Amino acid sequence: MQSAEKDEFIYHECLIHPPLLCHPNPKTLFIMGGGEGSAAREALKHVSIEEVVMCDIDKEVVDFCKKHLTENHEAFSSEKLKLVINDAKVELQNRKGKFDIIVGDLADPVEGGPCYQLYTKSFYEKIIKPKLNKNGIFVTQAGPAGIFSHKEVFSSIYNTIKQVFKYVIPYTAHVPSFADTWGWVMASDEPFSVDAKEIDRRIEKRIDGNLLYLNGAAFLSLATLNKVVLTSLVKETHVYTEEDARFIHGHGVAYRH
Repeated sequence: MQSAEKDEFIYHECLIHPPLLCHPNPKTLFIMGGGEGSAAREALKHVSIEEVVMCDIDKEVVDFCKKHLTENHEAFSSEKLKLVINDAKVELQNRKGKFDIIVGDLADPVEGGPCYQLYTKSFYEKIIKPKLNKNGIFVTQAGPAGIFSHKEVFSSIYNTIKQVFKYVIPYTAHVPSFADTWGWVMASDEPFSVDAKEIDRRIEKRIDGNLLYLNGAAFLSLATLNKVVLTSLVKETHVYTEEDARFIHGHGVAYRH
């Protein structure tokens, strides 16, 4: 399951709006993945945004979503959206410019899959961080984050990002179509402003359109982790590398506790 029209707004609002609302004045954004267009749709609600670069490796998926996902037709036709079909790692390496926000809207790290290298310390350190402007924020989806699933990759991705950035916020929300709680990690070298009233004020001032899921109080709630998950994150020592990667279990493989 990658996305469902019924509840994708939960995942995409949680992915996009926290970093944009925490940034003082976001203008440029790079999305790694995001082929269905929903992450771009949410980003383009912010009136300050001047350019969204969406880089997905799978043209067939992008073309299918452009045709069939009516909710995202406006985003795909926006002059602010620059759609690139390429490997996100290669595209970022070759780009000369920097971005205010970089988003990892990637597939989960699956053994043998195309994305696990985009969760490594070297990638965050050598490619992501140098491509961020001052005050820049990086955010990535970070896999299942439920009581029984958070140790698969969520705790490792959090700990890996913590080795690269000074300020790191993990947060979670339940996504019904994923049949689990899901995790995201947001990071920067500048401290975050996450006051609920200030976030609500920024939503009112900066966003043209409605948010169905997030407000200031909701975001603070998402970033308040239960004791089981928080303890695991604090104790996690694994750092994600190409030589020592963790993977989401594939179809037909039971959870191993």
